[in-house]
Amino acid sequence: MNATTSNPPTQRVMRREFVATLLAATPDALVVTGLGSPAYDVFAAGDRDLNFYLWGAMGGAASLGLGLALAQPNRSVVVITGDGEQLMGVGSLATIAVKQPKNLSIVVLDNGHFGETGMQPSHTSLGVDLPAVAKGCGIVDAFACASLDGCAEIARRINARRGTTFVQVLIDASEPPRALPPRDGAFVKNRLRAALGLKPF
Repeated sequence: MNATTSNPPTQRVMRREFVATLLAATPDALVVTGLGSPAYDVFAAGDRDLNFYLWGAMGGAASLGLGLALAQPNRSVVVITGDGEQLMGVGSLATIAVKQPKNLSIVVLDNGHFGETGMQPSHTSLGVDLPAVAKGCGIVDAFACASLDGCAEIARRINARRGTTFVQVLIDASEPPRALPPRDGAFVKNRLRAALGLKPF
């Protein structure tokens, strides 16, 4: 797979099918979602104790994923978020590049819009190249994917845990029906801790 250029592919993949396929191929991964549609997509693929749904803290998904990856080095950690959320937390990519956890993968579902606030165009539809930004920060394995066929290779990298990966998934701008995960943050946190053999707090 290659990094995007200034002229990214016009092909787009259906978000919910992509997420379901990726998660089916990475059943043991710890999954952190960005707020909004990525959380709905992950929940629609099947609720699991290993899912951490980030309802608020826009821009914090990648940072949370970094902390989890460092705390659980023997587990694959996948952040599934949107372009708007990642753009708000773009500085986290620099910190992730400095730490370079081998078990962290960041999957950005990019429809080129701010889906939760009215589908206004986001920076990525106006020329911002997210894989290039990730590479500029120091994440070498950064590339774009625009087809369902790419899931197998992304899953292989997630499961192998051989280096930090950043993937921009070019998705269709459609909005599937919302599938709302649990909103109780303490419940979601303690459920994940219990699944990892840790005490609640």
